[in-house]
Formats: sequence, structure tokens, C-alpha cells
Amino acid sequence: MSTIGAYFRLARVGWVLVREGVIAALPSEGLPPMVGIAKAAVAPLARNRAKSAERSDRLARAVARLGPSYVKIGQFLATRPDVVGAEFAEDLAGLQDRMAFFPTEASKATIRESLGRSIDDLYAHFGEPIAAASIAQVHPAEVETPEGKRKVAVKVIRPGVRKRFAADLEAMYLVSHMQERFLPHTRRLRPVEVTKTLEQTTKVEMDLRLEAAALSEIAENTKDDPGFRVPKVDWERTGRDVVTMEWIDGVKMSDVEGLRAAGHDLNALADTLIQSFLRHTLRDGFFHADMHPGNLFVDPTGMIVAVDMGIAGRLGKKERRFLAEILYGFITRDYMRVAEVHFEAGYVPSHHNVASFAQAIRAIGEPIHGQPAETISMAKLLTLLFEVTELFDMQTRPELVMLQKTMVVVEGVSRILNPRFNMWKAAEPVVSHWIRDNLGPKRIATDLRDGAKAALRLAEALPEIAAKTEKLHSDIVRMSEDGLRFDAETAERIGRAEARHTRLGRLALWVIAISAAVIAFQVS
Repeated sequence: MSTIGAYFRLARVGWVLVREGVIAALPSEGLPPMVGIAKAAVAPLARNRAKSAERSDRLARAVARLGPSYVKIGQFLATRPDVVGAEFAEDLAGLQDRMAFFPTEASKATIRESLGRSIDDLYAHFGEPIAAASIAQVHPAEVETPEGKRKVAVKVIRPGVRKRFAADLEAMYLVSHMQERFLPHTRRLRPVEVTKTLEQTTKVEMDLRLEAAALSEIAENTKDDPGFRVPKVDWERTGRDVVTMEWIDGVKMSDVEGLRAAGHDLNALADTLIQSFLRHTLRDGFFHADMHPGNLFVDPTGMIVAVDMGIAGRLGKKERRFLAEILYGFITRDYMRVAEVHFEAGYVPSHHNVASFAQAIRAIGEPIHGQPAETISMAKLLTLLFEVTELFDMQTRPELVMLQKTMVVVEGVSRILNPRFNMWKAAEPVVSHWIRDNLGPKRIATDLRDGAKAALRLAEALPEIAAKTEKLHSDIVRMSEDGLRFDAETAERIGRAEARHTRLGRLALWVIAISAAVIAFQVS
């Protein structure tokens, strides 16, 4: 029955996208002929106001009609330009989390259930909401401390959002499976894996204890960093559905005039922002993956404070090393090394020619060296990289795409502060320091130490490996002599599953037919 529900939800999503003119605004280039015909057929069904609106406005209205979970899906897809295309990613990134507030009493009930204490016991004062997003909303509050009352921000999960998202996710899985089946050229983007990533990311974001843990971890990583920090977490008042943290008095980075009026050095802030992001990425392998201007404040001391750590990215040591070598190769114009790193990392299938891939990388890198650094757009560079890697069947790497997208956003914020921002010059001290420590002699000592640890773990596991190998050999010999056999219960279960699958398939066809008839009736 869940599959039938997914078809109904998918039909509703399609109808909303048609009525708001989103389908009509899709680019026709590259679409299969039948899809192009269907797109042209439904275009007249769009509302009159939708036909004249910009595509981003159409998306905003459609997402608002579909509800909070689709806002979150749109935000996630904005981080995947490799999947939806650079232009649509830009449109989706412009969608604001301006969701309706839910009642304060609902927030209080959620807090009581999550923490097992009364609101009066937890807070000296609990105010009305001041910001609402797709997953949670924020309330100002005060807590009693030995030094007196202290202002805090309380983030509370939206009631029913988990159930709603789980239901809408079924439709997403249905779409991704259909995409892999009917659009073979998109399989390299692994749409089903993308949906799984969305599911995992959002589950993490919906457990506010994990956001609190992310804030705590990045606070430890950056305690000695100049010019950057995150809010302190009040663990006593934090649970699965609520997180209480330090209240930040500051100016949002989107308010350039406010920053200037407060006397902040905008050029220095731009440099500090990109350098902080690169430190988190290369040094720590853990970075804030949602660093848009609304999540960045500048406090009265000139310190950048990043909030909302619901979305974070991680890079392993190997990925950080590959990333550094790729950046260093672009800087030194060693395109063959950049190509070799892609092959060593397994990003490009081995049946392709390394020299040909190096030639394609050169086509991206050379124009960079022919321009002033402040005119180079990271967004344009990544668009070119996506186009080239598609020619070489490069499979999607979710962790790298999230990193690239965040880098584009951070660069964009820096350019808001300083229109002549030179990203390469600002990044050079951090990148060169990391390369010196991790790609030079120090790397050899680190690799030897890590290799010795791995060898010790392998030696400890050898007896268990030998026992499992012997058992596997015995099982293979027995199967070769007696064949593969199912017991009666297994065979019966397989039969029942096949029968159920056939019935559901027929029922799904009837559901689609009925939905089409209903939509046609509504149009008429």
C-alpha cells in the first residue's frame, strides 16, 4: 500500500509543478522526444500568473504549496548541481526557509516531552518564535545562571515533520528508480544513492542532539582559530527534539550596510571566511555545509559566528589528500598530475585514457591562468568541471559535490563583502601550509605510522579471517557437490513475494489511470 501512496503523492507533485509553471520552464534540450511532447502538452495547464513569472518564483510557489518536506528536498538538491544542473541549483538555492510559524504551545509540548521537565523549570522566560524553517523554528528565551539571567536561542523540531518527510521520501525513491530505468545516461549520477543520501542527511538534521554534537565538535576544532567560532550548546536543555544554545548578538553577513555601519573591515571578513572554511575542510575534515549569509553573523568584536549546523560534511584523510593535490595541480599547471589523482582515487573509470583526461583538465585550467584572479568564478569553474567529467563517465562523489557547492556559496558571500575578492590569494596561506605538512616529508612519517597500525590490526584479525575462509571453502565444496537448495519455507516465501509483486503492479496501473482521469476531470 505504501507504493500506491507514493504514486498518489507523485501525481500530486506533478500536478502542482504543472499548475505553477515549473514543468513548462524546464529546458527542452536533451529531453527524450516523448518527454518533450508531454512537456508541451501540459504547458497550457499552468496558471496565468505562473506563465509570466521567473522560474525561481515558480519553484518557490510550488515548493510552498507542497509543504515543509519539499522545502528541505529543494535545499538538498541545491547542493547537487551535478544532478539538477547549475541553473536549477541556483534557483533552488534562492528558496528561503520562510515557513509559517507553528503555535508556541506546540513547541512547549515538544520540549516537555523531549526533556521530561516543565518549561518553567527549564527557562525563566520563553518567547514567541522569531524564525521558522522547514524542520524547526527558533524561540528566544532566558535561563537562570549564578551570574543572573542569560539569553538563549531555543530550536524546536516542527511537529509531524518526520512522518511527513518519510511519506514524501517514498515518492522521491519512486522517481529515482524510474530515472535510472528510463534515462540510462543519468545512471552515473546514481539518483537512488542521492535519495539515500538525502534520507540520511535529513534524519541526522531531525535529531537536534546531533546538531548540538556538530556544534560542539567544530567548537573544539576551532578554539584557537582567529576570527571564527560557533555558539555554545546548553546540554542540560538539549534533546532529540530541542537544542538550546548561546544567543548571538550580531549583524548578518547579508547586511553589508549594517556591517559597514558597525565599523567592521569587510575585506578582512571575506578573507577570514574563506580561510576558516578551508581550515575546517583540509585540517579537520569536518565543515559547515550550509554557510549561506543567513547562517553567518559578525559579533561586536568582529568574530564570525556560524549557526545552524544541521548540515555538515566530512572528508576522510585520503579525500583531503586528493583534494589538496588537485588544487595544487591546478595552481602549478601540472594537469597530468591532476588527471592521475582522479584515476588513483577511482573518480574516473580506468578504461579511459589518462592523457586524454589531462587534456580535458587543461581546457579548464588554462583559462584560469589567463585571467585576473578576482574575476574567476568558482561556480563557472565547477560547471566546466562537471561538463568534462561527464564525458569521462566520472561517477558522482556526494562528499565532494557537497564540498564544491559549499565552496561556491562561501566564495559568493566573500564577494558580497568584497566585490574584488581574490579567492586564490586569500586561500594560499591555508592551502600551502596544509600541503607542506601533508604532501612533504611529514607525509611519509604519517603514512608509515598509519601503515604499522593497519598491519597490527590485520595481524590481530588473522585467526578470525582464517576460520571464515575455511568455512567458506567448505560451503563452496558442498554446493559444488550437492547443488544450491532451498528449503520448503524459503521456496514458499519466494512464491508469495512474486504473487504480491504482481498484484501490486496491476493495482498501481489502476491507480495511475484513475489519477489521470481525476486530473483530466478537474482541468475540464
